[in-house]
Amino acid sequence: MVNTWNYFNMGTQKNISLVAEKLGLHLWQVENTIRLLEDGSTIPFISRYRKEMTGSLDEVKLLQIRDEYNRLKELDIRRESIIRSIEEQDKMTPELRQKLEAATRMSEIEDLYLPFRPKRRTRATIAKEKGLEPLASLIMEQGETDPGKKAEEFLGDSVADKGEALAGACDIIAEWISEDQKARARLRILFEREAVISSKVVRGKEQEGIKYSDYFDWSEPLRKCPSHRLLAMRRGEEEGFLRLSVLPEDEKAIDILKSLFIKGRNESSRLVGEALADSWKRLLSGSLETEFRNVSKEKADGEAIAVFAENLRQLLLASPLGEKNVLAIDPGFRTGCKIVCLDRQGNLVHNETIFPHPPQNQTALSVRKLLTLVNAYKTEAIAIGNGTASRETEQFIKWIKFEKDIQVFVVNEAGASVYSASKVAREEFPDYDVTVRGAVSIGRRLMDPLAELVKIDPKSIGVGQYQHDVDQQKLQQSLDEVVVSCVNAVGVEVNTASSHLLTYVSGLGPQLARNIVDYRTENGPFRSRNEFLNVRRMGAKAFEQCAGFLRIRNAGNPLDSSAVHPESYHVVEKMSADLGCDVRELMADQEKRKQIRLENYVTETTGLPTLRDITEELAKPGRDPRSKIKEFSFADIHTMEDLTPGMIVPGIVTNITKFGAFVDIGIKQDGLVHISNLSSTYVRDPADVVKLHQHVMVKVLDIDPERKRIQLSMKGLDKGNKGQEPSSF
Repeated sequence: MVNTWNYFNMGTQKNISLVAEKLGLHLWQVENTIRLLEDGSTIPFISRYRKEMTGSLDEVKLLQIRDEYNRLKELDIRRESIIRSIEEQDKMTPELRQKLEAATRMSEIEDLYLPFRPKRRTRATIAKEKGLEPLASLIMEQGETDPGKKAEEFLGDSVADKGEALAGACDIIAEWISEDQKARARLRILFEREAVISSKVVRGKEQEGIKYSDYFDWSEPLRKCPSHRLLAMRRGEEEGFLRLSVLPEDEKAIDILKSLFIKGRNESSRLVGEALADSWKRLLSGSLETEFRNVSKEKADGEAIAVFAENLRQLLLASPLGEKNVLAIDPGFRTGCKIVCLDRQGNLVHNETIFPHPPQNQTALSVRKLLTLVNAYKTEAIAIGNGTASRETEQFIKWIKFEKDIQVFVVNEAGASVYSASKVAREEFPDYDVTVRGAVSIGRRLMDPLAELVKIDPKSIGVGQYQHDVDQQKLQQSLDEVVVSCVNAVGVEVNTASSHLLTYVSGLGPQLARNIVDYRTENGPFRSRNEFLNVRRMGAKAFEQCAGFLRIRNAGNPLDSSAVHPESYHVVEKMSADLGCDVRELMADQEKRKQIRLENYVTETTGLPTLRDITEELAKPGRDPRSKIKEFSFADIHTMEDLTPGMIVPGIVTNITKFGAFVDIGIKQDGLVHISNLSSTYVRDPADVVKLHQHVMVKVLDIDPERKRIQLSMKGLDKGNKGQEPSSF
């Protein structure tokens, strides 16, 4: 544990304390994390190689610290701006400053600033210009029993009669009430507890907006509205088919205001009552509705982004086939099946097109070509894209009698067309068209999903929930963080990695990634991690951050192929010397490793967490955390017409949402297992029950050909599905 308290100024110290309190962490854990982040360390690096400084916090906690700390920094910037504005107006008081300094939420600060915020010309400002503010103050006190008589004192050129005077005074009171911090805080609690989101169809849009028919007349408590439903209703509103409102009952809101502002039962009190009702209807309800629409949208965005991020993580960490010779097929009918042959490193060695399906039906010729290619390029596995003609192509391939057993996999090709037309694909294959590039992507996706999928915009992969409706900046940030996390969790073989994959390695980025590839091209494969320092612009900090995540297979130093960081090599060397062997022997000999007494190697900078990581890595150097791939076969069904209710069929989970999981059962349309049908027991979150690419057995509940919907269930099949591992798909 390192104490860094003196490193920070008082404002930062305060924020660190608030972060620690909110997240339930020790002060020193937050202090050290913030210091490391501000010093340029990445989240994966801190999580893996600075466990002593953070108390072994994982990436999730580190991200929470960073995000909460950044939120408080933004709050401070806004707070300073508001204080400066109020001081310039010469309206700052000690009490107001104290309240502003103590505020920990943006809504608190904005409420305090509301009376001092520069305004457009309102009914209240017009009344103030007419000199009616003293009358408003008098009525607000509610001591005056005849405010009408008092109003006569304010008549003049700008005020024609007492009715106008009283109306203007009430406008001022309404604005005062709308800007009252306590009133807004109380009403905010009412919104949190009792606001109802209501949806109505826009008159005349019933047919055009039929897909939103579930929400033509819908209402429920806002706090209970799930994210997917809220986003669906907001999309319907944005497209002009629905009208939404987010409000509590008017009577309850007005009762709260009466309890705060009504002091008596005289005429002045009656006027204040009218003013507060007007304040609610005209000012407060709209303002707070906008606020809670935004808050609920932000919350729904967060949940949807979290779902997308977790799905993406599972997709990126899907089981790889590994280094095998692969024949990949992008299937099609009229245009034929595009075939590419890839070597063990994923290099394109051959491509052509066959036409085994209608209308050409060149079955015999296609078989001869495939047999020739499989033998010529020593094919070990075949990858078939899951798009048009996928099942027909799979059947055709499995019908062929090859000379040896060849594994056949159906590969999810979502995003392959996006990659094939991308700049990355053009740079990789400038002499080939999009069809060849797409087939290459399918084959490589089988060999190493992570290395291939990082080239594709995550939003094009098809595992999200309303991804186009959420905050795009937050979505992109979250998805980028997932990619970085996955790449660094697996590690990267530096001598075969593309510059695109290297971009996501801790401490690198696009320029250094490109420089690594250029150095490799000019000088041949890297032979040691120390050689990274010869790469242009590779400074000490970048080397520190990236070295542990880059692997060099068959390097002179065996530690260069492991996740042991170069800064810890001396520790391993001391361990081996103490045991009378070299490092390579230590890594190969389990009995020698058992003799290591970790406590003997603890230093000020290297603690037990790091030492445990080192010994685990010595046992399995460069271990891949991903599970092994498994083959899968669909049932003999091809269209929705082949399905009947009650039928039990195998499937692969293709997408997970908050309301259930989508499963591919071998036909064009995925079926939905609603959250209520995922298990015989209660399910809080579908992600607790299923994983992306998991093989499952499902029962067909209902088929709706007109709407192209299939309802599935996993109830009663829990035992068969339990423990099924995800696989590549």
